[in-house]
This record gives sequence, C-alpha cells and structure tokens, in this order.
Amino acid sequence: MHIKPKLSRFDLTMIVISLIIGTGIFKSPGEVALRTGSPTLFFTAWVVGGLVTLCGALTFAEIGARYPNTGGFYKLFSYCYHPAFAFMINWGSVIATTASVAAVALIGAEYLNPILLPQSLQTTLGTKLTTTGLVLIVYLINFWGIKMSARMQNLLTLFKVAMIVVLCLAIFRSDGSTVINKSIPIASGNPIAAFGLGLVAVFFTFTGYQQTINFGGDVVEAKRNIPKGIFMGIAIVIIVYMAINFAYYQVLGMGGLQQNTGLAAKMASVVFGEVGSRITSVLMFISVLAYVNVNIMSVPRVYYAMAEDGVLPPIFKRINPRTQVQEFGMSFFVFSVILILLVVNSFGEVLNYAMFFECIGMSVAAMAIFILRKRTKELDNIGIYTIKWYPLVPLFFIAIYWFVTFSIFAASPKATLVCLGVFLLGLGIYYGATSYQRRNIGN
Repeated sequence: MHIKPKLSRFDLTMIVISLIIGTGIFKSPGEVALRTGSPTLFFTAWVVGGLVTLCGALTFAEIGARYPNTGGFYKLFSYCYHPAFAFMINWGSVIATTASVAAVALIGAEYLNPILLPQSLQTTLGTKLTTTGLVLIVYLINFWGIKMSARMQNLLTLFKVAMIVVLCLAIFRSDGSTVINKSIPIASGNPIAAFGLGLVAVFFTFTGYQQTINFGGDVVEAKRNIPKGIFMGIAIVIIVYMAINFAYYQVLGMGGLQQNTGLAAKMASVVFGEVGSRITSVLMFISVLAYVNVNIMSVPRVYYAMAEDGVLPPIFKRINPRTQVQEFGMSFFVFSVILILLVVNSFGEVLNYAMFFECIGMSVAAMAIFILRKRTKELDNIGIYTIKWYPLVPLFFIAIYWFVTFSIFAASPKATLVCLGVFLLGLGIYYGATSYQRRNIGN
C-alpha cells in the first residue's frame, strides 16, 4: 500500500515550525551567552544562525521540489550517493532523534509533575512515568490518521508560537530591576573558538527543518507546496527567535542569560507575576507535546524508505489504507523512545552527540543539490523552485556547518569518536543485512 498525499501547505508550514521550535529556545540562549561571553558575539551568532538556516531552507526547498519522496532524507542519500551511505547517515540521525525525543519528553514531565503529582511522587521514577504517559497519549492520537495528527500539530504549534510572543511582552513589563549587567568572560579567550561553540548551540535550536522532505509523499502538489511551506515556516521561526532573544537580553541582561537557568520562568514571572511558573509549565508541556508528535509523524517515514530499499523488513512499509498510518513503524519508534527513557536521565546527556550527527547529515544532504541539478535537468523549465544565488547559497551553508563540525570535534573529541563509531556500526549493519538477503534469494 502506497502513501497518498493528504497534507496541505499550511500543514507543512506548521510541521516545519514544530520540527524547529522545541525546548531549545528556552535553554540554548543561555548556553550561547556562556560560550560567546559578550553581547556582540551573542547576537552575531544568532544573526549568522538565522542567515545560515535561511540558506539551508532555500537549499532543501529545491531538493524537496526536485526529489519529493516519502522518507526523502534517506532517499536523497540513496539516490545521490549510495544506499550504504544513506543507511549509515540515517542510522545515526534516527538514533539521535529517538534519544532527543526521549530527553525532551523528560523535560516536559519535569515541568508538568509539580502541577500533576504530589511532592512524594516528584522523583526520577515519577518523572519517567509521566514522560511515558505523555508519549503514549500522543502515540494513540496518531492512530487516528496522519491528517488528524497534522491538525493536532497545527493547534499545538499555533499555541506554542503565541505563548513565545507573550513571553516577549516582558520587554514592556520590565522596569530594569531584573537585569544583571555583569557578564562572564570568554573561557577560551579565543573569540573565533567561542563563536564556533556558540553556533553549535544556535544550530541545535534552528535544526530540524530538513526532516520536512520526509513528507514528500504526503504533501499535495509537493513540487509547489514543499518550497513554499519551508519558506513560510523558516521565516516565522527566524522572527520568533530574534524577538525572544532580544527580549531575554533586554530583561535579564548578559549576566542573567549566562546563569542559564529557568530563562522562560524568569520571563514569565515578569509578565504574569507569581503565576509565571505555572504558565511556564504549560508552555513547556505544549512545546514538548508538539515536538514528540511531529517526530512520531516523521521518523517512521524514514523506516518506510529504508524498507523500500530492502534494508529493513517489509513490515516497516505496512500502511493502514484508511488512516495512512504506519502502525508497525510508529509503534517501533515509540517503543524505542520508551526504551531510551529507562536509561536517559537528562536532556544534556544527548546534546553533544545529537549535534555531531546533525551537522554531518545536514551538510552532506545539502551537497546533494549539485548532483540533483545534473540528474533532474528535465525539471528546470516546468516552474519548480530553484535557488537564485546558486551555487553561493548552498556553498555558504555547507561551509558554516563544517566549521561547526570542527568546533564540536575540537571541544569534545571523545563524543566525536563515539559518533563516528556509531556511523561505522550502521555501515556494518547495512552490509550484513544486504548480504543476508542475497543469501536468502540465492537459496
């Protein structure tokens, strides 16, 4: 059973926003402030991050228009490079995404537990039970169909963006008494190194939109709506991010940002007073709910693409003809998230690893535009989207991402080696699986 397109341009725009805006914007600004050490580098990192993200959006918009496929992020590597390389990159990315969903869900439970549970149950076990319940609720809703999932995603995303805008109102409510002007000096003393490390946190906050091409087979008039949906989503995210970072700085000052604790709670207390913490809890819960939901929608599409290439068993391609839901693939992903919940205790445990996977995957995926341009020349004159400043736009995007990759390696070589080991393990699994299939066919 093949996937039938059911998602509109608006649905895709909301998916783009939800793939990017998670919990990072409530934590990463403090990390960026710590790593850069000055207001100039802090805002430069966010401006450069927004510009690079826009270049990435332009690049992936053309990729999505030229090659719209279900599980497009995997299919792109398979088509432009090699199926083994495609599996290796997506193997790492799926592991990182699964772990990130588990860790982000833990954050949501930590904010929600003080409202739901008595003090005696607000333990690590209580947090994990709440997290599991949250994931299972979203999982059951997704059984109603991808269109229902998209409608829930739209509602959650609109609410989340509205709440961030409300937090920005702290600028007008602050009397300056909460500002802490003293900032912490740059630890390394090297502004280039500090800027590179700051970009790591910025890109973590901006990343996620590349998964939009996984919905190539789900979007109505994909060649036209994928580029426009990506543009609209990225534009909204950039505006929201710049506004909230300006608000953080105006209300808390550089020193307040560098304390890197409870940024959203501090902002909410300025706007709402004593009930600010409860408002923050609701905001974080909605953000987590949206992030979990959009990944339950997205990741099984990668499984589908891998199964089409014969790397995963055919059961991962099984789709309910009425709801268009990959019931087995979705269940496998949710089970993997819950399994990781048993061993992961904090969001910070997965960040270094996740960003290395993301940087490698994003930069190499962007390189595919040069191959696609040559292989799909017949599409040039049919009105699909093409990058105006080609090849400067993708080259700028790729160069900055490799600069960030090097920054991660320089700061955390151990994490880099672990990630490279995971990539090699994925390569071994691919060749083992394909060898097993050939032997079975031969018999």
